[in-house]
Amino acid sequence: MAKPRATFGVDLHLEPTGGGVRRGLTDALREAVRTGRLAPGTRLPSSRALAADLGVARNTVADAYADLVAEGWLTARQGSATRVPDRTVVPPAGAPPRPREPGRPTHNLVPGTPDLASFPRAQWLKAARRALATAPYQALDYGDPRGRIELRTALAGYLSRARGVRADPEHILVCAGFSHGLRLLGAVLRARGARTVAVESYGLDVHWNLLAAAGLRTVPLPFDERGTAPGELTDQGAVLLTPAHQFPMGGTLHRDRRAAVVEWARRTGGLVVEDDYDGEFRYDRQPVGALQGLDPDHVVHAGTASKSLAPGLRLGWLVLPPGLMEEVLAAKGGIDSCGSLDQLTLAEFLVSGAYDRHVRAARLRYRRRRDALVAELARRAPRVHATGIAAGLHVVLRLPPGTEQSALRAAAWQGLAVHGLHRYQHPEATVERRDALVVGYGTPPDHAWSGALEALCAVLPE
Repeated sequence: MAKPRATFGVDLHLEPTGGGVRRGLTDALREAVRTGRLAPGTRLPSSRALAADLGVARNTVADAYADLVAEGWLTARQGSATRVPDRTVVPPAGAPPRPREPGRPTHNLVPGTPDLASFPRAQWLKAARRALATAPYQALDYGDPRGRIELRTALAGYLSRARGVRADPEHILVCAGFSHGLRLLGAVLRARGARTVAVESYGLDVHWNLLAAAGLRTVPLPFDERGTAPGELTDQGAVLLTPAHQFPMGGTLHRDRRAAVVEWARRTGGLVVEDDYDGEFRYDRQPVGALQGLDPDHVVHAGTASKSLAPGLRLGWLVLPPGLMEEVLAAKGGIDSCGSLDQLTLAEFLVSGAYDRHVRAARLRYRRRRDALVAELARRAPRVHATGIAAGLHVVLRLPPGTEQSALRAAAWQGLAVHGLHRYQHPEATVERRDALVVGYGTPPDHAWSGALEALCAVLPE
């Protein structure tokens, strides 16, 4: 898998091949020198630093360096750094260039994932060891379909403290991410006789498609500067919202509209599904509290570890109104869909305080990236404006009218993966056309952020 790496501020795109970690790293470094992407005289990071950056053993990097020094691709002297020779080695005549994998971007600013390179591996491993050491043997059996009680109890405490959720472990169901939880809720709504679900004018088509697969039509609500307008809510079975940080527009749902949504649910018996996908990440003030806190009897609070830790964990949760659990369990099929050991590890991670420490560190990292992006826009692209609150892992960049498609074409030419706002507009939404890019500044690893920001600024209208 191609991985962009940085050497003392110089972005480097390595493309490790198969045949083992050491061989892949050796081949990738050799190719970088051969093609000139590692310029003559470039000082490489120490084996310890590069090993930490790549997440491999230090000996693997040291052996790769030694192989390339022996071949003449690198130079090294006692007490001095490893460098690219001042005169680049010429490969044998007739040596074919390694083919580049087509369609792989050099920089990735697509929203939806955190910085996966910053996943707290050591702390997670410690939590896993403690959880496994203290787990009862029954934890290895088929589990409670609601999820492990240890995790549900830990989540109840955390969500109450950090997000203002009124949670009881008996009303929490662990699921394999938000999409799994939405699929279960869609099945429940259809079984209740619902035909439509109200959604926001901007959102994710994967969510609309999941509801459609359950036999539910999605109806977009109007949208303006105060967020989603609930005035057109009528007899829909439910409404799906991102009230703390609207995706992708980046605002918070106005307090009057929060109250209006809850009032609609009380009056009609409809369900409010609150997607709290990145609620922990607010940078200029305390995050707005969960909508569920206003009315736990009519609001489902849905959260995951996908943005705070990693989507590959496939761990999410639904805080359900009383009386809804049995219907959701029936839709789930009476099985625990998440691994017990991962659930126990997350519970330990929460209870030990490691989760809070990781979120605080991530919050600082992402805030610095957003600040750097806003500052660079002011300096190099004053016609482009970052909109939305200072929160989350993405930002919407408003472009001059008529420039979204040209910016996307320029991005593709530069090898920059980024999405236009139009991609997230519901096909039935009647909203004013906005030319904008949705930039996921949380996606690149730290070493690639400066290069990704430079590539982004290069494609924006000046």
